Amino acid sequence: MPIVLANNLHSSKFDSDNVSPFSTASGCSSSAPSSIARPQLVSGTDPCDAIRRLIGSNGSIAISDLRAIQRLGSGDIGSVYLAEIKTCGGGGGGRVLVAAKVMDKGELEGRNKSARAKTEREILEMLDHPFLPKLYGCAENDKLTCLLTEFCPGGDLHLLRQRQPGKRFDEHAVRFYAAELVVALEYLHVLGIIYRDLKPENVLVRSDGHIMLTDFDLSLKSEYGCSPTAQFVRGPRPSSSPSTTSAHRTNSCNHFPNCIVPGVSCFHSKRGNRKKPARLGGPTDGLEFVAEPVDLRSMSFVGTHEYLAPEIVAGEGHGSAVDWWTLGVFIYELLYGGTPFKGLNEERTLANIVARGLEFPKEPAVSSAARELISGLLVKDPAKRLGSTTGAAAVKRHSFFGGVSWALLRCEVPPHVPPAFSVDGGSSGELTDDSSAEAPVEYY
Repeated sequence: MPIVLANNLHSSKFDSDNVSPFSTASGCSSSAPSSIARPQLVSGTDPCDAIRRLIGSNGSIAISDLRAIQRLGSGDIGSVYLAEIKTCGGGGGGRVLVAAKVMDKGELEGRNKSARAKTEREILEMLDHPFLPKLYGCAENDKLTCLLTEFCPGGDLHLLRQRQPGKRFDEHAVRFYAAELVVALEYLHVLGIIYRDLKPENVLVRSDGHIMLTDFDLSLKSEYGCSPTAQFVRGPRPSSSPSTTSAHRTNSCNHFPNCIVPGVSCFHSKRGNRKKPARLGGPTDGLEFVAEPVDLRSMSFVGTHEYLAPEIVAGEGHGSAVDWWTLGVFIYELLYGGTPFKGLNEERTLANIVARGLEFPKEPAVSSAARELISGLLVKDPAKRLGSTTGAAAVKRHSFFGGVSWALLRCEVPPHVPPAFSVDGGSSGELTDDSSAEAPVEYY
């Protein structure tokens, strides 16, 4: 039975009788070492391994190797479906599920969105991080293009927030999710990428409760491939002014923050005495890794209205500081159940973002540290905004994140672990254009 992946923006269909085979993305290169531990892949069979086996036996992966299960939702440039790789080729066991983002080429061209789709694919091919998606493969024919990425069975944080008492999270949960987002944004900025669309709907929950930031079609990517401003700087001493820093190492894309390559691995089988790893470039005590500001500027008006930074609304041009503004709105929404500048309509919302001061509701009770962090992130002048000059390093130092072990975030117990996701074995493997058209699928 042919698989049909229908883009809800058009009636075009992906038919297994008339497609070109998948080409593997860089993340699925058959030359990649199979021994590298990938702790973010915690359940089932790694789809990348399954795709490699299919390519090894068939020479390629085709649409006929996939079975569509559910429509997960849609965005501005495409629709996303849950799909299963039918045959794993043995050796892995279990069902292999992927998220398939399907985009209509004619729609992209007609709406001048082709460059956005191209940028998203290029960014996905660059990523290798526990809190960011992995691109398993891609395919296209005359009408459609499709990206295969990791499926997150826990849904998104917007849906999860709606299920919380009062439709808001407690501070412990907010700290957990915000910390993982900080290191995800830090990694993106190291690569010279400005995300620009942070909101709860774009933060997915993996089966183990950790998060995955997704949807990069609004992101801005540096032509350099990494941030040319990345450097180590001397962090402020506890008794000194926070603004007192001195550069120690500059313009390096070969040094990574502890959140990417932790000095101590929580996945090491033995925790006995181990030799300390050699430090790169000499002593690094007291040093912080800084990838800000990303050497990119844009005049584009992009993002979600309630999350737009003032400089975007005012048309003044923007850089990586917009990601720290959206983090502030994100934390506010998770704590209070709504965004801070929402007006009666979109026009009033934009006016509030530019002109209205930040206010905090009396209820629920929120710690002063949380309010101070939000206030620092929601400074209207991007040059004075927390994170604008030293990026994630400054955000991590804030007292709201006191006690967070940044190198070992993957070891933290998530505040919510979704129940086991089960797939209806009787699924026909076909989707039509109006499948679940009114709303995204709620996974649990």
